Amino acid sequence: MMKISMKSIKNMSSSRKMIFGFIGSTVIGALLLMFPFSLQKDEHISFLTAFFTITSAICVTGLSVVDVSKVFSPVGWTIILIFIQLGGLGVMTFSSTIFLITGKKMTFSERMTLKDERNADGSEEIKVFIKKIFKTVFVIEGIGAVILTYFFINDLHYSFGKALYYGIFHAVSAFCNAGFSLFSTGLEGFAGSVVLNLSIAYLIILGGIGFAVINSFILGIRKGIKKFNLTSKLAILISVFLTFGGMMAIFILEYNNPNTIGKFNFVDKLMAAFFQSVTLRTAGFNTVPLAGLNDGTVFLSYILMFIGASPGSTGGGLKTTTIGVIVFYVLGVVKGRENIELFNRRIGWDILNKALAILVISLMYVGIIIMLILTYDNFGLKEVIYEVISAFATVGVTLGITPNLNVLSQILIIITMFVGRLGPMTFALAIGEKKIKEQYEYPKENIVVG
Repeated sequence: MMKISMKSIKNMSSSRKMIFGFIGSTVIGALLLMFPFSLQKDEHISFLTAFFTITSAICVTGLSVVDVSKVFSPVGWTIILIFIQLGGLGVMTFSSTIFLITGKKMTFSERMTLKDERNADGSEEIKVFIKKIFKTVFVIEGIGAVILTYFFINDLHYSFGKALYYGIFHAVSAFCNAGFSLFSTGLEGFAGSVVLNLSIAYLIILGGIGFAVINSFILGIRKGIKKFNLTSKLAILISVFLTFGGMMAIFILEYNNPNTIGKFNFVDKLMAAFFQSVTLRTAGFNTVPLAGLNDGTVFLSYILMFIGASPGSTGGGLKTTTIGVIVFYVLGVVKGRENIELFNRRIGWDILNKALAILVISLMYVGIIIMLILTYDNFGLKEVIYEVISAFATVGVTLGITPNLNVLSQILIIITMFVGRLGPMTFALAIGEKKIKEQYEYPKENIVVG
């Protein structure tokens, strides 16, 4: 029986291996969080609460039904931190590292699963690929941790040990786009801090742009702009547009809102608007009370969250390149072009088909979850849409309803975080049958649209 089961695991598709890897890791993490050493004195949590928390960590979301800073002990924080890093790098990345350390060879299927998880180019040697990932991650997180440690010592007068721990925790959480904080109100008390805002934003942006884009950027600096591949160019273009476009929109919409940035001076308003634009894309931190946002800004948040980060990054959402391909396709249709063209390159129709499939599957999934929570829980439409998109895009921001979700809603949000982290196409491919190429084509007939 064991042989059959091991063989079936070996023959699993990369999509199913990723799903089972994440689920298995989450169960282990949830059990660890339930031990007394993970909790503050006299605190007790259910398995569902532990599972929700660790799912949020490994899916780098940041939603929580309890106050992490008050319920969990430093050991519990460290477990959450490890799972944030595990989720940010990817379960297969860690598994592959263990293979390399122990000298065990990876199968071709395992190598492809790793590449699928990180949306990577299949041509690069696996050892080089993993080394690049770890080097990139720890250099960026290390710089962020040093800056944040300095901030906690200089501005909050923490001891070196406490400042270092808080610096590492928030640096990892920011780079992995997780949004977990050891402050009960998140970063709301630091809206005027230039050092904290810019260092957290720096980590979020680099984590959300993706490992491949960062490496392409480094090559571009060393060998010239022509070394940027098309994915990197499109990801950077859409990211810059969304970041600064979102910043200006939030600045205008919230300028006179006394519940958010209305009471700030001009410079702090710009900084707060910039920070919210960056974090809404998939990070989950906030320096202003999100429950006080205008309805127009809430609607803008839906869009920014749903689009999300870039492929191969620590963030979620549709991805910048997915929406970029669709936008350039629409522009091409308006201009009467027969092909999808950008940066003097032509994009294949198979890429557009995949982008449209991701968009449609995502909209359908999010719509169904919103409908179910509205039916079986007692919250308004605005709050539920915000919560579901936040979970699906692994953002982690909320309008305050997370702790009050009933059991069914919590389970639906847990599933949504998994689907959002691994990608709707991953789940669709895992559930679906193997692709069979048809040996025939049906006659073509036109349909009137628009």
